[in-house]
Amino acid sequence: MAGNFTTVTTPDNYYDEDDYSPCERPSLDGFALMITFFIVFVLSLLGNSVVVFVVCTMVKRRTSTDVYLMHLAVADLLFSLTLPFWAVSMTNGWVFGTFLCKLISGIQDTALYSCVFLLACIAIDRYLAIVRATQAVFRRRHLVKSVCGLVWLAATLLALPSVVNREAFMPVGHNSMMCHENLTESMDAWRTGTRMTRHTLGFFLPLLIMLVCYGCTVCTLCHARNSQKHKAMRVIFSVMLAFLICWLPINVTLLVDTLVRSKILTGGCDQENQVDLALQVTGVLFFLHCAINPILYAFIGKKFRNQLLHTLYQKGVIGKYSHAMFRKGSQTSISSRVTSITL
Repeated sequence: MAGNFTTVTTPDNYYDEDDYSPCERPSLDGFALMITFFIVFVLSLLGNSVVVFVVCTMVKRRTSTDVYLMHLAVADLLFSLTLPFWAVSMTNGWVFGTFLCKLISGIQDTALYSCVFLLACIAIDRYLAIVRATQAVFRRRHLVKSVCGLVWLAATLLALPSVVNREAFMPVGHNSMMCHENLTESMDAWRTGTRMTRHTLGFFLPLLIMLVCYGCTVCTLCHARNSQKHKAMRVIFSVMLAFLICWLPINVTLLVDTLVRSKILTGGCDQENQVDLALQVTGVLFFLHCAINPILYAFIGKKFRNQLLHTLYQKGVIGKYSHAMFRKGSQTSISSRVTSITL
């Protein structure tokens, strides 16, 4: 995961206190970034709220993957709630003070760690359901809740460095406040260590788990005589492709940025400017993930659409015609208790 999550939110954040070099740093248009963040915020808020609403109504048909999906939607909701603060900082700098700087950074990091850990849990769950074809211990309801609890606990602990190190301050040569790590040059080892920990635990290890689990799952589906296997494979490929598109570029760029800040890579102003610009571009792509997840894990699933329509009908939001259309094509998908709404 990102070595410094909020690094991608505002051009000012590319500077640490020891980075005030004569290099003129490039930046994307702050107003355009602000509008983009607000759009992502609205889409994520709507999409993830619907996901939580639907899963909460599936009391009897809720699978283990659905539980992970609901927690994933909650994590995306928490992440999206921080976006308006960063959007405002695009044009006005950080005007919310040190307390909110620490709080928002902590919430954002917790949400992002939880998100990637839950994606790994979903990959393991699909592996157990399809490859092992068993109601394993990992899939029992009370243990699934315990796993989700451990995910949130681990994410909170890993987010503590952001809470401790971040503060609102005005760096030398700037005319606006920023919310960023305020580390001295003597703390370069600490910064490098925390960044490498985040790269490893927050991205590369979960990515390895997903690649192995989904790889085995796809192999099993290829050899299975199942009419639903092509749909399941399509969902799996979509999930992995979206994850790689949104998460891989920013993590690779941040890894390069870590090496540059650690003086392992040295290339002068040109290299620093290229890295800074790449952080901004890949950062915008990365922030889209919270709006894409609801589409991939829910809205392409027939069972999810059927459950949503059924719930809306029960609450009187839609009429008999829509309910009849729902009943027409939902008999097999609604009756399945082992199929997640993502498949």
